[in-house]
Amino acid sequence: MTRKLVLAAALLATTAAGASAETLRWARAGDSLTLDPHAQNEGPTHTLAHQIYEPLIIRDMTGAPQAALATDWAPSEDDPNIWVFNLRQGVKYHDGADFTAEDVIFSINRAKSENSNMKELLNSIVEVRAVDDHTVEFVTDGPNPILPANLTNLFMMDKGWAEANDAVEVQDVEGGETTFAATNANGTGAFKLVSREPDVKTVLTQNENYWGMNDFPMDVTEIIYTPIQNAATRVAALLSGEVDFIQDVPVQDLGRVGETDGLVVKTAPQNRVIFFGMNMGAEDIANDDVEGANPLSDVRVRRAMSMAINRDAIRQVVMRGQSQPAGMIAPPFVNGWSEEMDQASTDIEAAKALMEEAGYADGFSIQLDCPNDRYVNDEAICQAAVGMLAQIGVTVNLDAKPKAQHFPLITNGETDFYMLGWGVPTYDSEYIFNFLVHTRGEERGSWNGTGYSNPDLDAKIVSLASETDLDKRNATIAEIWEVVQDEQLYLPIHHQVLNWGMTDAVGIEVSPEDDPKMKFFTMN
Repeated sequence: MTRKLVLAAALLATTAAGASAETLRWARAGDSLTLDPHAQNEGPTHTLAHQIYEPLIIRDMTGAPQAALATDWAPSEDDPNIWVFNLRQGVKYHDGADFTAEDVIFSINRAKSENSNMKELLNSIVEVRAVDDHTVEFVTDGPNPILPANLTNLFMMDKGWAEANDAVEVQDVEGGETTFAATNANGTGAFKLVSREPDVKTVLTQNENYWGMNDFPMDVTEIIYTPIQNAATRVAALLSGEVDFIQDVPVQDLGRVGETDGLVVKTAPQNRVIFFGMNMGAEDIANDDVEGANPLSDVRVRRAMSMAINRDAIRQVVMRGQSQPAGMIAPPFVNGWSEEMDQASTDIEAAKALMEEAGYADGFSIQLDCPNDRYVNDEAICQAAVGMLAQIGVTVNLDAKPKAQHFPLITNGETDFYMLGWGVPTYDSEYIFNFLVHTRGEERGSWNGTGYSNPDLDAKIVSLASETDLDKRNATIAEIWEVVQDEQLYLPIHHQVLNWGMTDAVGIEVSPEDDPKMKFFTMN
């Protein structure tokens, strides 16, 4: 109740101030987890960071790669293990410091460190070195044809600022650490941080010295970002004019918002899959009622659970048609996806037979951990799955909580059955495999909460970073997917659909990454 009052006061204060046409009042269900640009590989966290910090390469609002702090890049003509990046000249950080190659070297090494949630993207990089102040070379362990695609959410920090403020080390979010970089920011981006109250309000102002002032619309001069977890409150804020733009219009309110004068709903498929993960690797698990055994370790149980989930019913009832049922944990945007693999069927009788064959004819109980402020109707999807799994004797105890408490359960290995959504910013299956399939270790598998480990598969995954024969590489990707599908490593639910709501004064199209970059927005 206290938080709701604070939120209401913040919104009323904003409205009372009489926001100008250049102020964009933005809301979504959940807040950024941190301002440290390398601490969390999480969508809303990256989205806020993109306003303040910049990578070498960005994706525009269509998902196409575009030059940012690098003006061009290419493999070295002399050595296939080297990528050469030419850096944009004349760029300054918000505090006036120059952006140079030294900052790129610092940022990449920082993002490769132990606490970074971005290190899986960079594990092929052996060294980053400066040719001069505005040219850097990335030395990789074998030719890496997709290295640039791994850098679109890899933000550049000022080395001097980090050193001066004891922010050289990446924040340990899972360990509960708070650092200077987690609450302060100094980027090269289009907007500067004015104030931040986590889970309440973040205010940004336009960077008047931004290098891209003449390259982007730059109509927005101020951003007031307010996370509003409650769906009804979020929609009410848009309908009343308290906010101008919300990223996640609830599916039940699409018609109401779209039919309101002065408001617009824009929809597009998202580059993201929603699924359940299962701890199959442990000999016994804590959150079930089976003593001395782990029912999830039996592939027959995992297949039965998949067959019990009625994805079409979730699409029709829970999502109001705003989802695409999934049979694999890769969106259609991604290299390696196939229509054949992306199929899943519901068959309760066959699922019961598999449960009996596995020795669980009477079923078992288990806890399902679910976020309630991250994905579209996340808790409602979990609630629907509870009833569906009950049909095959799996009694599910649902525990839903905010993403800030949910995600550490996965990364710290403290959940046996959990919901996760996965976007693929590289548009390549290697990204999925590195984080979700490879054995959990220091360099890969940080989001693999399944306990699955297959050394042969690990070797194939690692090989993808240095295979330049694309036909051979795609064949390896197909082989990996065959194992992932046969082993039923995850229970895919659906590909998410995005619904952005905004006033008709806001001009922007929906990004498949769900990452609005406000420098692209127009304000009429």
